[in-house]
Amino acid sequence: MTLATLPSALSVDPRMIETSAGPLAVFAAGQGRDLPPLVLLHSVNAAASVAEVAPLFEHWRSDRVVVAFDLPGYGHSDRSDRPYTPRLMTDAVHAVIGQVRRDTGAAAVDVLAVSLSAEFAARAALERPERIRRLALVSPTGFSRRKRRHGPPGTTLLVPWLYRLLRRPGWGEAVFRQLTRPGVIRYFLKRTFGRPQIDEALWRQAVITTRQPGAHHAPLCFVSAGLFSADVNTLYESLAQPVWVSMATRGDFTDYQGRTTVDQRSNWRFEAVQGGALPYFEDLPAFVQRLDAFWR
Repeated sequence: MTLATLPSALSVDPRMIETSAGPLAVFAAGQGRDLPPLVLLHSVNAAASVAEVAPLFEHWRSDRVVVAFDLPGYGHSDRSDRPYTPRLMTDAVHAVIGQVRRDTGAAAVDVLAVSLSAEFAARAALERPERIRRLALVSPTGFSRRKRRHGPPGTTLLVPWLYRLLRRPGWGEAVFRQLTRPGVIRYFLKRTFGRPQIDEALWRQAVITTRQPGAHHAPLCFVSAGLFSADVNTLYESLAQPVWVSMATRGDFTDYQGRTTVDQRSNWRFEAVQGGALPYFEDLPAFVQRLDAFWR
């Protein structure tokens, strides 16, 4: 398949915007002024895209402006051969929020981020706190029982030798092809959902998006840990905005023992939500009911 045949993962077509992080595909819908616009960030993995936030986009477009976008290296956004870093991803978040503010006249937005993108959202909220009102983090990274990450500002967990190996001609592409075989994508989604049943539309979109030109560049940075922030716990501990965290009860993303650094703070709220790492695919009404109270 070619990039031109990649279907929209949402009910609207993307609008391409030029940014310092490269061309980004932005999806927007909805209206309403009772709540600020909501920006949705999908996760980062070998087969990520806005398809991961589709149920939330379609639900909230009925009563507020909702915006989702493909992060650099994913979906319809630019997939050029370049280093993909937390700095690049955070710059993309800033760019989209800036565009939303210009389009709507809103002073600030709410942000919902999934898994690793929670780290980019936290950095953006810390750097420009006046532009992000509230943060919802779904199955965020950075809270496991392993060593806390209080590294030097802006550093990453990149494994240089692995990144160099994956950059060798043919090596990275071969690894990516193995990681994105349809059966392997299904395997990892089963681990994400914590059960044999997965969302079949999400699986189909994941398979298609990994067949696009340049699809391997960002995932190889992810595999070599270059997209993980070494200072993420410092970021989390510095946030002043209200933060709501959804903790999975099944699958690979159930370890939140490291939340002790923030869970006693008045602006943080952790809730165990029954299901895997993407619980809104399993019980959308129950999930959004919890969040609707937080947004208001």
